[in-house]
Amino acid sequence: MNGSKKLVILLPDLRGGGVERIRLVLSHEFARRGYQIEFALMQARGELLEEAREHFEVVDLNCPRARDLPMALSRYLRRTRPDALLVAMWPLTTIAPIARKMSGHRCKVLVSEHNTLSVQYASWGRAHRLALRSSMAFGYRMADARVGVSRGVAQDVAVLAGMPSAAFEVIHNPVPPRPIPSQEDMRLAEALWAVPPGGRIVHVGSLKQQKNHPLLLRAFARITDPKARLMLVGTGQREADLRALAVELGIAERVIFAGFRPDPTPFYRSADLFALSSDYEGFGNVIVEAMACGTPVVSTDCPSGPAEILENGRYGRLVPVNDPAALATAMQAALAETPDRAALQRRAAEFSPAIAARRYLDLLEMP
Repeated sequence: MNGSKKLVILLPDLRGGGVERIRLVLSHEFARRGYQIEFALMQARGELLEEAREHFEVVDLNCPRARDLPMALSRYLRRTRPDALLVAMWPLTTIAPIARKMSGHRCKVLVSEHNTLSVQYASWGRAHRLALRSSMAFGYRMADARVGVSRGVAQDVAVLAGMPSAAFEVIHNPVPPRPIPSQEDMRLAEALWAVPPGGRIVHVGSLKQQKNHPLLLRAFARITDPKARLMLVGTGQREADLRALAVELGIAERVIFAGFRPDPTPFYRSADLFALSSDYEGFGNVIVEAMACGTPVVSTDCPSGPAEILENGRYGRLVPVNDPAALATAMQAALAETPDRAALQRRAAEFSPAIAARRYLDLLEMP
C-alpha cells in the first residue's frame, strides 16, 4: 500500500471533456494501488466535479486566469507538500514546473499533452505562437517527466519545445472496460434512435470546431437511406450552427442531438457504426470506447492518434481529413459489412487503465 504517497492532479476544471475523464480514470487506478489522490483545479466547476468529489479531495485554487496560477499553485504546494504533481494541458504544463520551483517543495512534476498543439494553435498570431514555443522550451525542461498520449503528440511537442524526442514518453490514454448498460438505459437509447438497426451512426464528443461536425453532416447527407440516422452525443458552442446546417442540408429529421451523457455506452452499443470527423486529435479515446463495445469505426486520418489506435486501417477505416465524399463512402461500406466485434474488443482491451497507471508510476519512480 502507498497510503503515505500523495498524488495531485492539476487541471483547469472538470468539464466533461476527454482529458478530464482520463484523469478520473487514472485517479481511480492510482487509488486502487493505495495512493492518496487530490484534485487541484483552477476553478472548481464542470460536469464531472461531483463525481470527483464523491471519491477524492478537490481543492479550488480560485484562479480564473492562467497568470494567477503560479502564485496560487506555489502556495498550495508549500502547504500540502504532495509527493508528485501530474499536470495536463498547456499552459498548465509549463506553469506547474515553475510554480514547483517557487514553492521550494521538491515534489516530482509530470507533464502530459493530449492534443496536437501545432495544429490546435495554428491560427494564433505570430506573437502567441512564439509564446507557446518559448514557454514550452523553458517549462518542459524543468519537469521531471514528459508524456505525449500518442506518438504524433509526443513528436509534435518535442519539436515545439526544441527538445529531443527521447525526452518524451508515449503513454496511450487509458480506456476502462465499458459497463454493461441496464435494460432501462438500453430501452431509452432505442427510443431515441426511433428506427431499427442497420443505419445507425453515432458520434460522441464536444460540439466544437476541432471535431469538424460540418464534415460529418455533409458526409451523412450523401447517405440517402431514409432510415439512416446520425446521433451526436455531446454539447458545445457549435450546436446552434450545426442544427442550422442540418436544416440547410435537408437532414434535420435524420440527425439526433442527444446532448451530454455521463455514460454514452448505451449509444455505442445500440449504434451500427461510430464516426469521427476531427481535424486533429491527441489520441481519440472515443474510438477505443466504441471498439470496446464491439462497434465498428470510421475516422478521419487526422493527427494524431486514430491511425495508431486503428493500426493504419486494420481495425477500422481511415479517410482523408475534410473529404465528405470519402467519409460517406467509408461509412456506407462499413454499414454494409458484418463486423468482427470480438477483434475490436480485444484491441480495445490493450488500452487498459492498469497498464497506463503502471507506466505513469514508473516514470515517477513510484512502486
